[in-house]
Amino acid sequence: MRALLEITLDTATTNKLIKDGAVAATFDRIMGELKPEAAYFFARGGRRSQIIVIDVADEASLPSICEPFWLEFNADIDIRICMNPDELRTGLDRLGR
Repeated sequence: MRALLEITLDTATTNKLIKDGAVAATFDRIMGELKPEAAYFFARGGRRSQIIVIDVADEASLPSICEPFWLEFNADIDIRICMNPDELRTGLDRLGR
């Protein structure tokens, strides 16, 4: 199932990773594991933030999705199940059955 992750990175933690030169490798490793369908980066409330869309196999996948962001970036994460237009149409069609 598709999920939308809204992630806000802790500034102090991320600043240290940037100064140490480790932020790119850390980020690349996490993104390589998640293989996002889409990823967008922006500032929110003065903090580094991102939205990524990923495939979630099942509920038991949540720790492996969220823990790297918590452990490496001390991040705040919101996760929501979401649909594309085709999936929405399929869901709406099921209402009439």
